[in-house]
Amino acid sequence: MGDRPTIVVAGAGIGGLTAALTIARAGFRVVVAERSAELTEIGAGIQLSPNAAVVLNALGLETALAKVSTEPSEIAIRSGVTGDTLATLPAGAFANRYGAPYRVVRRVDLQAVLLEAVRRNDDITLVLGTTVDDALPRAGALLVRIGRDDGGESISAVGLIGADGVWSGLRRQISGANAARFAGRTAWRTVIPIEDAPSFLRPEAVGLWLGPQAHLVHYPIAKGAAVNVVAIVEDADDRPGWDTDADRHLIAERFRDWCPEVKAVAGASSPWRKFSLNTVDPTGRWVEGRTALLGDAAHAMVPFLAQGAAMAIEDAAVLGRALAAWPGDVPAALAAYEADRRPRVTRVWNSAWRTGRHYHQTGILAAARDLVLRSVGPQFLLSRNDWIYRWTP
Repeated sequence: MGDRPTIVVAGAGIGGLTAALTIARAGFRVVVAERSAELTEIGAGIQLSPNAAVVLNALGLETALAKVSTEPSEIAIRSGVTGDTLATLPAGAFANRYGAPYRVVRRVDLQAVLLEAVRRNDDITLVLGTTVDDALPRAGALLVRIGRDDGGESISAVGLIGADGVWSGLRRQISGANAARFAGRTAWRTVIPIEDAPSFLRPEAVGLWLGPQAHLVHYPIAKGAAVNVVAIVEDADDRPGWDTDADRHLIAERFRDWCPEVKAVAGASSPWRKFSLNTVDPTGRWVEGRTALLGDAAHAMVPFLAQGAAMAIEDAAVLGRALAAWPGDVPAALAAYEADRRPRVTRVWNSAWRTGRHYHQTGILAAARDLVLRSVGPQFLLSRNDWIYRWTP
């Protein structure tokens, strides 16, 4: 590892692992401190849009990702009440239009691809079962305290990156950072083995069902061996806990007045999980001195555009470029990273909220939404999100 300066990354999720790779490319040694004693699955599936794919491809991961992900044939948007098809987007158009495909993948498979790349990199050390307990200024650097059951250690580092999620412990290091807030929605998810899935659930297609104060999405994972289902409902129930067992009868009851197809999916007998959605307003501070927040720690968002992980991956790319541009002035690099990212992330964050309101409309507003979706055609629908998908670092 030579005399490379060290940067500590707190959190080994999608954002943290991607950041470790980009920071190492910028010429730094990286220590990734992960609270969990082993890396386990949180959330079954993830949608990888082209703006995220270009970052991962640039890290040399395209072949590995292709082996574990699926490129769906289409995205079908349907009324959850009537079952009518409102619009169909050919998913192959993403690669033609944006230069990178739209993919769906098991989150644990994406994490494994990133983890393998991290473990192959001699400039990155991953330490599990640890927490970043404190960081004190020390002679133009930071003394970062890493806690473990055996007592831990202190590391001299030139920077500290908090990629530790919506409940970030490092957020307290930054004055003016915004806290997490309940979004008034809960997400229910299950994974249905393809042999147990309703016959209309085509393993090569993504389905999005819109309805009153809720929506449901399903897409293939595990190379088509299973279907990931996520239902998001407006809910005032903000119980503690990130991810808990759920009573499948309750979610089936929530969709009892929807069309037969949605009722069949919502009534799946496979185990269901439930968690509250929480957000972090991105207009707060992300950076203070040598410490910066990344991904959900800085700007957790509602999932209506499927951009939460993509924004963390984008963050990592921009962070790496800033550190490469200012390798001897980490505070300046972190300030440049924040200045670059905040306008785009804020726009995506707000757009995700607006999209959710459209998805969950009722009455005449829902009828107007459905009419527009039937009328405009797939190319227009794609063009509305060009500003998201055409991004490059």
